[in-house]
Amino acid sequence: MTTKAKMNGKSIKVKIFGSEYPLKGEDESQTKKIASHVDAMLGKIHEKIPEQPPLTVAVLAALNISEDLMRERENQQQVSEHLHSELTKLSNYLDNCLDDSAESEPS
Repeated sequence: MTTKAKMNGKSIKVKIFGSEYPLKGEDESQTKKIASHVDAMLGKIHEKIPEQPPLTVAVLAALNISEDLMRERENQQQVSEHLHSELTKLSNYLDNCLDDSAESEPS
């Protein structure tokens, strides 16, 4: 379904915003889930502004999905930085414990 998907993936037909699309993807259930998410986003936006043409609805849906993706990436980055910080603290603590243990051993 994406550029990352292998070209030998199974062809899957999905319906998005009233149109059927044949997509290729490695994981049929994942491809259907993604298509369903896109369809739901398009439907949600179309409900709010039904007078807009389909292209405008599609662009707004793409922007909303991209915003969600960017927010999730930022959250993942914060979690990763926090974990790195905590692992560094733990490593330093263990190093200090080992140093203290080595110093207190009789020669």
